[in-house]
Amino acid sequence: MSTNQSAPAAADGAVPAGGAPDARQLRTILIAVCVALMAVIASVSGLNVAQPDLAVEFGASQSTILWIINIYTLTLAALLLPLGAIGDRLGRKPMLITGLIVFGVAGATAGLAPSAEVMLGARLLSGIGAAMIMPITLAVITSVFPEEQRGKAIGVWTGVAGGGGILGMFLSAALVDVASWRYLFVLPVALVVVALAMAMRSVPNSREHADHSFDTVGALTSAVTVVGLIFVLQEGPERGWSDPVTLISLAVGLLAAVLFVVWELRRRDAALLDVRLFRERGLAGGSITLLTLFGVQAGIFVVLFPFFQAVLGWSGLLSTLALMPMAVAMMTTSGLAPRLAARIGSRSTMAMGIAVAGAGLALMALIVSVDGGYLSILPGMLAMGIGMGLSMTPSTEAITSSLPRERQGVASAVNDVTREFGTALGVALLGALLSAGYRGAIDGKLDGVPQDAADTAREGVANAVEAANSAGPHAQDLVRAARQSFVDGWQQAMWAGVVVMGVLFLYILARGPRNPAPAAGADAEADEALSSR
Repeated sequence: MSTNQSAPAAADGAVPAGGAPDARQLRTILIAVCVALMAVIASVSGLNVAQPDLAVEFGASQSTILWIINIYTLTLAALLLPLGAIGDRLGRKPMLITGLIVFGVAGATAGLAPSAEVMLGARLLSGIGAAMIMPITLAVITSVFPEEQRGKAIGVWTGVAGGGGILGMFLSAALVDVASWRYLFVLPVALVVVALAMAMRSVPNSREHADHSFDTVGALTSAVTVVGLIFVLQEGPERGWSDPVTLISLAVGLLAAVLFVVWELRRRDAALLDVRLFRERGLAGGSITLLTLFGVQAGIFVVLFPFFQAVLGWSGLLSTLALMPMAVAMMTTSGLAPRLAARIGSRSTMAMGIAVAGAGLALMALIVSVDGGYLSILPGMLAMGIGMGLSMTPSTEAITSSLPRERQGVASAVNDVTREFGTALGVALLGALLSAGYRGAIDGKLDGVPQDAADTAREGVANAVEAANSAGPHAQDLVRAARQSFVDGWQQAMWAGVVVMGVLFLYILARGPRNPAPAAGADAEADEALSSR
C-alpha cells in the first residue's frame, strides 16, 4: 500500500520542524498555488482576442492560428493525468517548481516568437508546463490543509479556476487594444515569477512512496484518449463531423479509452487511475457536474461574444468587460459555498447551484432581445455565475476526497481533465446548436437580398453585418434579420442548456455525493484559521 510523506522542509521555511503549517503559512501556500493557477488559466483564452493580429504578424492562415491557440489546451489536457501521477511519486513541490520554470520560459519565447513555427513550439511547451502546474496546485491544497480548512481553500481555488479565465480574457483584450499581442505573455510570465518565488519559500513537499511500478501503459493510453477525443471536439465543427480525419481521430480516441479502462481494471490498486472508484457517488457526481458546468459556461461564451460584438457592436475590450459581473459572482460564491455545504450538505449545495445556474440559462432564453441589449441578459449571467460558484467547490471537493491522500495529484488531474473535456464539449455542441438555429431562422428572411450577400449572411451574424455593405437598399433589413436570427439561435442553445442542467439536477438529487456535512462550527474555524491575525 502506498503511503504519503510530507517533508519537514524547515530549511526553506515551509513547515516548522515539528508540525504542520500554521495559519500564516497556510495563507502563503494558498496564495502561491492560486497565483500559479492564474498564470495557467489566463493563458488558456488569452490568445483568442488576438487572432487577427497573429494572422497579420505571421502571415498565417486561420487554421494555423487556431492550432497556435488549441495546441496549448490539447497538450495540457493530454498530460494532466500522467504528470499528476508523476508529481505524486517524485514530489509535488519539485514538479510545481519545474512546471513553473518550463511555463515561464515557454511564455517568454512565445512573446518574442519571430514566426508561426516558433510560436507553435512555444505553445506546445507551455502546455507541458501547465500540465505540470495545474494538478499540483490543487494537490498541494488537499495534501497540506487540515480537513476543517480544506473546503474554504478549495473554494478559493475553484473561484480562481472558474473566474480567472474571464479576468484573463479582459486583461488580454486590454493589452491588445492599448499595446501589442506580444504583451499578452507579460502577465503569465510575471505571475510565474511571483509564484516561483513563493513556492520555493513556502510550499512544503509531499510525495507517494509506491511499492509498484509506474503505470506507463495507463499513462500513454490516457494521453491518446484525451488527444483523440478533444481533437474531434475542436476540429469537428471546422472540418466537418464526417471528415475522414475527424472520424479517424474519434475511432482512435474511443479505442484508446476502452484499452485504458480494461488495463486499469487489470492493474487494480496499481493503476494510474482506479476506474472502479467511479462507482462511488462522490467521484462520479463531482466529475459529471464539473463536465456539465464547464461545458455550459464555454457554450455561453460562444454565444455571448458574437452577441456583444456583432449584435450590439461592441469592441473586444468592452465585450470582455461585460463578462466581469459573471466572473465576480462566480468567484464570490465559490468562496461562500463551503459555508453553505457545512450547513445543508454537499449534495444540497450542488443541487442548489445547478438549479440557480439553470434558472440563469432560462432567464437568458426568455428575455434576451436585440432592443433589450446587455440588460436583457445581465440577470441570467449573474444567476449563472452564482450557480456555478455554488456547485463547483463541493464538486471539486467530492472528486479530491474520493481518492486517497497519496493520490491527490491524480485526483486533481481528474478534476482538471473533466473541466477541459467539458469546455471542448460545450463549445462544440452549443456552438453547433447556435449555428443551426441561426441558419434556420435567417433562411426565411433573405427575400430580395442579392445572392452573394445572402450566402455570406448564412455563415454567421458577423458575416451578415459585413455582407450588408454590398446588399444595397436591403442593407438595414439584412442586418436587422441577422441580429434577430442570432437571438433565435441563442434561445435554442439556451433552452438546450436548460434541459441539460435539469437532467443534471435530477441526477445529483438521486446520485449526488453522500459526503456528510462538516461538524458544527467547522466553517467558522476555517474562516478563523485563514483570516488575518
